[in-house]
Amino acid sequence: MTMDLQIILPVLFPLVGVLVNSFFGRRLGERGSGVFASLMVALSFGASVLLLRQLSAQPHTEGAHGLASQLFPWIQVGTLSVPFGFQVDQLSILLMLIITGVGLLIHIYATGYMHNDERFPRFFVFLNLFISSMLVLVMGDSFLMMFVGWELVGLCSYLLIGFWFSEIKNSEAGRKAFVVNRIGDVAFVLGILLIFTTFGSLSYTEVFKAVEERGAEVAAAVGTITLLLFIGATGKSAQLPLMVWLPDAMAGPTPVSALIHAATMVTAGIYMMARSHVMFELAPTTQTVVGVVGGLTALVAGVIALTQWDIKKVLAYSTVSQLGFMVAACGVGAYTAAVFHLLTHAFFKALLFLGSGSVIHGIEHNPKTATHATGGHGGGHHQGIDPQDMRNMGGLKSRMKITFITYLIGGLALAGVPPLAGFWSKDEILVSASQSNSLVFWLLAVTAVLTAFYTMRQIRLVFFGEPRSREAWHTIESGPQMTIPLVILAVFSVVGGVVINWPFEAILPAHALSHWLEPVLGKLEVAHFDFGMAGIFSLLAIVAMAAAYFMYKRSYNETVKQEPLEKLGPLYALSSNKFYLDDIYRVLVVIPFHGFATVFAQVIDKNGIDAVVNGIGGAVRNASLVLREIQTGFVRSYGLVMLLGVAVLVAWFVFTR
Repeated sequence: MTMDLQIILPVLFPLVGVLVNSFFGRRLGERGSGVFASLMVALSFGASVLLLRQLSAQPHTEGAHGLASQLFPWIQVGTLSVPFGFQVDQLSILLMLIITGVGLLIHIYATGYMHNDERFPRFFVFLNLFISSMLVLVMGDSFLMMFVGWELVGLCSYLLIGFWFSEIKNSEAGRKAFVVNRIGDVAFVLGILLIFTTFGSLSYTEVFKAVEERGAEVAAAVGTITLLLFIGATGKSAQLPLMVWLPDAMAGPTPVSALIHAATMVTAGIYMMARSHVMFELAPTTQTVVGVVGGLTALVAGVIALTQWDIKKVLAYSTVSQLGFMVAACGVGAYTAAVFHLLTHAFFKALLFLGSGSVIHGIEHNPKTATHATGGHGGGHHQGIDPQDMRNMGGLKSRMKITFITYLIGGLALAGVPPLAGFWSKDEILVSASQSNSLVFWLLAVTAVLTAFYTMRQIRLVFFGEPRSREAWHTIESGPQMTIPLVILAVFSVVGGVVINWPFEAILPAHALSHWLEPVLGKLEVAHFDFGMAGIFSLLAIVAMAAAYFMYKRSYNETVKQEPLEKLGPLYALSSNKFYLDDIYRVLVVIPFHGFATVFAQVIDKNGIDAVVNGIGGAVRNASLVLREIQTGFVRSYGLVMLLGVAVLVAWFVFTR
């Protein structure tokens, strides 16, 4: 097998799944299409593992380019030459393993979750296409190849968010995600164009080499480039002010939330900044902006998560908040910590989303209260209670034991409780921020405490106490197709942090991730484990979780249903109304542009352009009505007209000589 084929195989396998299910999905049936799609992702994961082995056998030196393959010339215009090429190095292989590994578990889960959905094969076509598109994004060897994957995952996100398009709110959520991301993408494209005009190339290798060689000479241009690229990242990774699309994206099926909006797509901005760290390090102003925006996003999203009732919306705002942690880490130069948190977050947040899907599935599809026979899962088909509203839950820990245990593990990892995965990566970010930017540190510190509080609030409302609805009383555990992926993700949520980047020189190799990424990120300063800070934040997390547990035990149970945070008054209103961000967009963007479009449609288009075109058409029509009168059918009439014409021509020549 040639190297070119080996490198392209992870992308090709999911594409085969797309083609087979597109043409033969209905013939294969539900079981066949789901199994085949999952098999293609499994083969893609296996191909990625083989590439990891080959990459591990190479010399581990700074600046090494890893495994590369330029398949064919792609774009050649003037001085611009971009091959269709892929590059697998120490950074991209980590993302490949997360995309295909977590993606495989989500595919398996989805075969149970989407059971009986009328568009089952189409769903797996979109999932396979997403996997392939995300691999193009992280494997591309140039900014243009990255942008191809960047846009393809945006398309897949739109298709999957609005998958249950029969209900208008789902279609609107997909359209909102598409439009908001295009805003960021305009800046991203401008950044790519400026890269080419500055360096004459879009290849990572050539651009980063030129940045290092030219240094101060291109500092001003690099500052502008990085700001434009970061604006693109604020859209894709849901940062202020473009974070508004991701919570609404929960309208899609829960496997979509786990795959796209927790484990992979939304981390594309963090991957881009880590990949382009050479440029960002040359732009201190941009790094400050990145750090502050990340910290503010983490805090704002964390505050909003405190008061949400929809089980998936809590996790959505939590995702935005955790993305803020990763972005802030990039802003303070802690790229390894950002990648570390990206990896651990993929485990525990995918676990939490899939766990929430198990809860929703259990409430909707239990034999005593189910009201429909086809897949819905929040798609608008359920005629009873809202299956995603935590106020309708409670007491599920004894009814869904596997879901409860795994969800609790995911929640503790999210809250940063030691020794779970989230503790190690979040601590590394906090330590790095404390050494670089005090404002960013305090924003993240407050957010860390809020995270522990809203996590336990959710666990208490969903799993503890007595059931608060008939559906909750009769909920049963999900099947093995859904629970086995939960167990596997729970294991990684426990040991992932220790295995990936253990911070001590004992038992396991210390800072394994940092050393692994050196060929790509260079020898960055490692944030050493701070026992004092880790102890303080672990204690604060436990106190916050205990406070949430007892607060909601007293104030929100089967007999007393009162939100204790309402006592905060204006702060509660600010949180429950999501800082009025959607209202601000509606006033500043939606209404003005709607008016602008109306003026163009009614005044300029209809009464201007259409009037001119229709007027010309009317004039031609009226002229034809007059001219057709001379078509009498009599030869003598035509002869007379010809005679008059000759007379006119003779007179013209006589009198104009």
